[in-house]
Amino acid sequence: MYLIVGLGNPEKDYSSTRHNMGFNTINQLAKQFEIGVNKNKFKGLYGSGSIEGEKIILLKPQTFMNLSGESVKEIVQFYKIEMEQIIVIYDDIDIEPGSIKIRKMGGPGTHNGMKSVVHELNTQNFKRIRVGIGMPEKKENLVEYVLGAIPEEEKEKLEQGIKQAKEAVIEIIKNGIDIAMNKFN
Repeated sequence: MYLIVGLGNPEKDYSSTRHNMGFNTINQLAKQFEIGVNKNKFKGLYGSGSIEGEKIILLKPQTFMNLSGESVKEIVQFYKIEMEQIIVIYDDIDIEPGSIKIRKMGGPGTHNGMKSVVHELNTQNFKRIRVGIGMPEKKENLVEYVLGAIPEEEKEKLEQGIKQAKEAVIEIIKNGIDIAMNKFN
């Protein structure tokens, strides 16, 4: 069983921000595979179904970004999910909009949601898909950049990244992470 986690912030005010690339990817997977992500438990919204014949759980933590790991830890412990079966999807300022990067494991970098997940799971040994949102012109405006409204001209690029992240999840489940990394990185 795979646990596919999208990081984001739960309120409507944040739904159209760069910081919600993980949630948006989960929404796309849920739509394509007709999985209702509407059960409220484990400090998150989740739903289960299958992708490529593999049982999966889609999770959107509802703790706000900086405490995302609490939700992930609860569902991992309840379902006894192995670390190798976890895929976390989140936004990354160091990757150009419209691009993604897949990694087998690694540190959280500067992303507070990932810091929380790594801390709560007490490991860095899980798969992740980083969805590029690009760097703001002025680094001191970082919070405003990730949580602010997305200009119309940038939306198409970000949608392209979300679509790639969705396809990468399917590829990982179908053919493994090495093939997915070769295809998307």
